[in-house]
Amino acid sequence: MDELPLRHPLDLYQITRLLSVESPHEIEQVLARARTVKKECIDNKVYIRGLIELSNICRKNCLYCGVRRDNRGVRRYDIPEAEVLETVQHAMEEGYTSLVIQSGERTDQVFIQHIDRLLRKIQALSNHGMGITLSCGEQNPETYRRWADSGAHRYLLRIETTNRDLFRRIHPCDGSHLYDNRVKALQCLKETGYQVGTGVMIGLPGQTVEDLAKDLLFFRDINVDMVGMGPYIEHEMTPLHSEKDRLWSMEKRLEKSLLMIAVLRLVMKDINIAAATALDVLSHEGRTMAFHAGANVLMPNITPAQYREDYLIYKGKPVLQEAHDLISRISAGLPAGTQIDFTRWGDSKNYARRISG
Repeated sequence: MDELPLRHPLDLYQITRLLSVESPHEIEQVLARARTVKKECIDNKVYIRGLIELSNICRKNCLYCGVRRDNRGVRRYDIPEAEVLETVQHAMEEGYTSLVIQSGERTDQVFIQHIDRLLRKIQALSNHGMGITLSCGEQNPETYRRWADSGAHRYLLRIETTNRDLFRRIHPCDGSHLYDNRVKALQCLKETGYQVGTGVMIGLPGQTVEDLAKDLLFFRDINVDMVGMGPYIEHEMTPLHSEKDRLWSMEKRLEKSLLMIAVLRLVMKDINIAAATALDVLSHEGRTMAFHAGANVLMPNITPAQYREDYLIYKGKPVLQEAHDLISRISAGLPAGTQIDFTRWGDSKNYARRISG
């Protein structure tokens, strides 16, 4: 692949070709181009979002997820409000100005009101200085508006795969998780005014490189502002674990995950792209590698330690590493001239351009 001759906008053939490269030299060519585009179109910063895994209680029964409803081996929790606010206070003292609140999916009024109160109290505590991303699943338009009014700025709702047949194979056949409902929810989030994020799993059983290329085109077609995607890591207490023999090797899943980040940066030059925690399962330096592939967001886990082992959505998830140790390690391995930035929300430039018309 001499000098990456590309025609813009990239089409399905070109994207598939870029994701299919295998030699170390060709892979580094793609990653280097992505680093250049990131520096030219965004900046040389890595933005920090403190991750709070609020609750592992979920009404969904996804076939790949370790906290799925029917996994009876999970100790369920819902962090009390006072502990969440104490965590936020500590994060502020450490310099955080942006948070992600993630949970299992629930739509009951108790949960909706819980999120609403937390948002209002966090914004009061921070004097409205905290950028807040929610990742709490599909909700109705009224709930999305309510949470936005209470102080949420961004929303992450992963599509997981845009191959409809594969989507059906990794979700239960009870009508509780429909592809079209997911897409409608993403459209609703955009209409509500959120910075909208989505993402996919990379290396699912039966997934092809062309499927991944179509995922990237989906992100561009719906014009998302941020993406959080990472490798599929199996969990032994899920139905999909029975297909583990069909998986790509860990090395290939890491390689394709880095290429997905890099090619997405070429496809959507000014969006925010997170370095997924699951990358560190495949390599100790997985998340560091993501920043050499064009990622620009890091989400250290600041969940109180006593809850972390109960939010195991996949096997081998790193739960004991402290946020400051992670940040120090990542900072030491960043591309030359790239710096960690706590002080700004790091809003998506794509979002600013999108809302300005």
